[in-house]
Amino acid sequence: MIAPRTSLLFWVALVVLPLAVVLAASPAAETAGWALAGGLGLVALLDALGARTRLSDLRVELPPIARMSKDRDAKLELRVYNARRRPLTLRFALALPREFDSAQPDLEVALPDSDEWSRFSWACRPRRRGRFQIDTAYLETASPLGLWSVRRAVPASAEIRVYPNLRADRRSLAALFLHRPAPGLRTQRQVGKGHEFEKLRDYVAGDGFEDVHWKATAKHGRPITKVFQVERTQEVYVVLDASRLSARPPVPGDRSGATCLERYVTAALVLGLAAEQQGDLFGLLTFADKVQTFVRAKNGQAHYNACRDALYTIQPQGVSPDFDELCTTIRLRLRRRTLLIFLTSLDDPELASSFVKNMDLLRRQHLVVVNMIQPPGVAPVFGAPIASADELYQQLGGHLRWHNLRELEKVLQRRGVQFQLLKNENLSAQVVTQYLRIKQRQLL
Repeated sequence: MIAPRTSLLFWVALVVLPLAVVLAASPAAETAGWALAGGLGLVALLDALGARTRLSDLRVELPPIARMSKDRDAKLELRVYNARRRPLTLRFALALPREFDSAQPDLEVALPDSDEWSRFSWACRPRRRGRFQIDTAYLETASPLGLWSVRRAVPASAEIRVYPNLRADRRSLAALFLHRPAPGLRTQRQVGKGHEFEKLRDYVAGDGFEDVHWKATAKHGRPITKVFQVERTQEVYVVLDASRLSARPPVPGDRSGATCLERYVTAALVLGLAAEQQGDLFGLLTFADKVQTFVRAKNGQAHYNACRDALYTIQPQGVSPDFDELCTTIRLRLRRRTLLIFLTSLDDPELASSFVKNMDLLRRQHLVVVNMIQPPGVAPVFGAPIASADELYQQLGGHLRWHNLRELEKVLQRRGVQFQLLKNENLSAQVVTQYLRIKQRQLL
């Protein structure tokens, strides 16, 4: 595709308009006038014909997979292949998805004649988490005489993976992720003697009778004691709710499109980093009306990348959660005692009743912790002064919801399940602190 440039319009205006005035005033100059106009047209035509191959030998390559973080500045690296090594001034544009912001609508680059490949970068900022595709790049350059603009759409395939932004949450837990011995997280003494069997030894005065191995004692004819060690490697699973309950905004009046699921995903990934630092195995399970993703607990950078890839495309589903199928899957797949950290919402009485019923089975084998973002307006009625009658009714409604959640907390506590309402802005820090406290006290 070609389009006239400003220079062509300038020459047309410079030649044709005065020529029309001259022909109107002196008809005798008609032959010379038409010759001049025809010459201009011939030059423009030859320039257009010479411009057809200006972009035919150019190829654009993008990285097959580009990784970025939500709401953080990023650069997309691109390469332009110039087979003939012709020096060109190229105007370049990418068909970015609408979820991306870019300060430059196009990029003007100069292709040198010394190399076939030229490298450039495109600055952008993704505003949404997920997987996006770029299929086309647009090129434009001037014709040999500069009278026409030559434009061409070329294929340029790239997959952009936008991951959650963990910067703010990791900053609040900076001490945990410092690898230096100080002033980072220090080793803390763990309470208790442990539950993992290490060896047998002869009885020593002061050993408890509950530690005596009676079969070994009868076999050897002398008291034998069991020795236990503190568990160093434990399994931690985050069970993440991706149903309609997680589609609500965590902050009232938020029009940015943020949902509770965004906070769940961030908290899960930060907890995975914390478990890696503590030497534990981290696993992942997401569900809605059925189990969507199950990642077996492991450790290492490759495993963390697998968990991140499993979460970055997840979106809220418009269905109610099925706790029956979820708990059945957990019982079938998790045989070893593990720490299950649920990130869900239980302010729906019917769904909360189903959750409590299924916890009677899970709690016998696993340690279960349930975390919920405190809904807006859910607080005791006497927490703030009341200015009007409408505000009174609004706070009464919030108080009733808060009271129901407190009753649910007591019901779960009687079953050995911890339930906490966490602040949205401190969700990741509170979940990690909760995990470290459980590990220190050896509750698992």
